Amino acid sequence: MQTLIAIKTNNLIRIVTGTVLILLVPLVAMLFTDDVNWNWFDFAVIGTLLIGTGLIFELVAKRVTAKYRPLIAVVLLVALLLVWAELAVGLFGSPFAGS
Repeated sequence: MQTLIAIKTNNLIRIVTGTVLILLVPLVAMLFTDDVNWNWFDFAVIGTLLIGTGLIFELVAKRVTAKYRPLIAVVLLVALLLVWAELAVGLFGSPFAGS
């Protein structure tokens, strides 16, 4: 529990604000087109993934030198996008695939 408390409030606010802004894209798109059809569970899952990825980056980035932070960010971003794609369209054909 100590590691979660160690995250600065400003960084946590930035992570949550970024997540909300990203989730506003499909929410607004649903108002204008029927091609985007998300329910509350989709928003909850992707919101959890985004916030979790941000928190993981914050926790890991504090423990490594600045030289490795961009690499960690890229690795986490690729992992996030792969999980998102798997949940959305079944990129790898797992039981969690959304298609």
